[in-house]
Amino acid sequence: MPAQTTAHVQHQPPALSEAEWAQARWEDDGGPPFEPSLAAQAGQWIRIAAALTGRLPELADRKDVIVTCQHGTRSGAPGAFYPTTAELEIDAALFAPLPPATINPERRGDEERYPAAWGVLVHEAAHAAHSIWTTPPNLRGTALDRAAQLLEESRAEHAHLTRRPADRPFLRSATHALILAEVTAQTPSNRWQAARAAGLILGRRDAGILDPDETEPLEQAVTSILGPDLLDTLTQIWTAAHATADDDAPGMLDHAHAWCQALGTPATGPEPTGGGPLSELAEAIGKVTVRVQANEAAQAAAQARVAAARTARAEAKAAQAAHERQAAKTAERVFAPGARPFTPGKPRKGNTPSPVTGTRLPTASEKAAAGQLAKALRAAAYRERTTTHTASAAPPGRLNMRQALAREAQRAAGATPTATPWTRTLRRPNPTPPLRVGIAVDVSGSMNAAADPIASAAWILTKATALTDPDSRTATVAYDRALTAITAPGRAPAKVTRFEARGLGHRLAEAIDALCAGLALTQPGTGRLLVIASDGYYHPDEAARAAQRITTLKDAGCAVLWLAFAPDPCPLPGATPLELTHPAQAITAIAKAATTALTTTR
Repeated sequence: MPAQTTAHVQHQPPALSEAEWAQARWEDDGGPPFEPSLAAQAGQWIRIAAALTGRLPELADRKDVIVTCQHGTRSGAPGAFYPTTAELEIDAALFAPLPPATINPERRGDEERYPAAWGVLVHEAAHAAHSIWTTPPNLRGTALDRAAQLLEESRAEHAHLTRRPADRPFLRSATHALILAEVTAQTPSNRWQAARAAGLILGRRDAGILDPDETEPLEQAVTSILGPDLLDTLTQIWTAAHATADDDAPGMLDHAHAWCQALGTPATGPEPTGGGPLSELAEAIGKVTVRVQANEAAQAAAQARVAAARTARAEAKAAQAAHERQAAKTAERVFAPGARPFTPGKPRKGNTPSPVTGTRLPTASEKAAAGQLAKALRAAAYRERTTTHTASAAPPGRLNMRQALAREAQRAAGATPTATPWTRTLRRPNPTPPLRVGIAVDVSGSMNAAADPIASAAWILTKATALTDPDSRTATVAYDRALTAITAPGRAPAKVTRFEARGLGHRLAEAIDALCAGLALTQPGTGRLLVIASDGYYHPDEAARAAQRITTLKDAGCAVLWLAFAPDPCPLPGATPLELTHPAQAITAIAKAATTALTTTR
């Protein structure tokens, strides 16, 4: 490293900057005033410096350090700490390309927008917190002093990470600014400079800041210059320095002396210069910084994906909760006793005509069909008892003579009896799963022929379910542009509700919402089935919303059966289509699907 390179810890107070000299001249003898635009920008950097000063105690664990921030530092380094004046400076250029007016370090998290600048601040804060020892004045500027300051770079960061491991990403982001300020294209690739580059880069690797795969290019370069044995010796020196206490000046000077001795450099002499090709070390360090930046970018992208996924899950959860609340309100309006047809969305003027035309007594064949379906549902819901065989040393149970004789033989031999001569069989009944069946029937004009068969099927299913299990529930909703309850959950009507199909529009999505909320079709533990009776001729927007509801139900484990009536039905994707040649076949199809749902319930 060239002799003029400055260290990050400055033992002498900072020299006045050009701006400060100009201000002093103005105060003394009328120097030229600053331009308004420059003065305004300078004011922004003063504000930023004050905010950084306010944040520094959490980084350095001390409250007496003042931060200055302006373009061009007095030390010439990206940042520096002056222990004698408790002053820390940072180059404003590190915040580029952000306009200074948008930088607000007072707001926690704002540092994520300028990680390199914050990393330099963290590095200098590490010096403020841990670089307590000093080189004796008579040795400053010698090779011993340069070696000691070099070892202090990674030692201070290592000590800082023991207090604040979360600052590692910022120190990694500042690697380029901190190290390329030390090693430039004009740095000769001699032994001293190769060792210095190793201490700056590989020392940070062993301090836990950089990764081995990132530092590999420089390790190869310095190995070719120094040789593996010398590099191993230097590694041992900086590793020992990492374990040195903050105030152990003799210990750090001993490490620096060992460093000079290993390189064959007089400790009290000047730092060696010249020799070796130019730019070789800077080239290797450039490859290191590229790898660090690539890894940081990949890590940031991964974290962004995780954050985006977390946000998407939270938004989806909130949207699902809002949807469930709206579905519950819809179900309450649809299934309320004596409810009129409910039109979702903006209410229409006037009353929507109901498709219900009255009621009739069930026929003998419908009663018989309900009884037969109830029997089939009970059979489908039946679960065999769970049989458990246990063995024990004492009754109750059935005596196994072979085990009994073995136990006696064990006792006679003086051994601890382990045989279990008594066996017991326990049979426990399994709970019968209840049934949840929702029927959504299209009552637009094209479905008029299916109205009577679906009305009959709804009554048969409701009656059969009531005869099967008191916990089972069914419901039927007729939909066009409005929703009308034909049968409600938990109520088995004595008569068949008749309706006609002469409506306009389709609200299948809202009908599914009402049935899901009224019957808990998305909750496991029951035999769940949704039956949709429709020809499927919908507006694209209506079809898309209904298809999304069907997909959600299937993902939740609810079977979806689509009863399609000729000619040319168009069932929506996701449902299991069943084309019927005649609407009267609907009850047979529904009964089969309901028993299948019960049989496969887990």
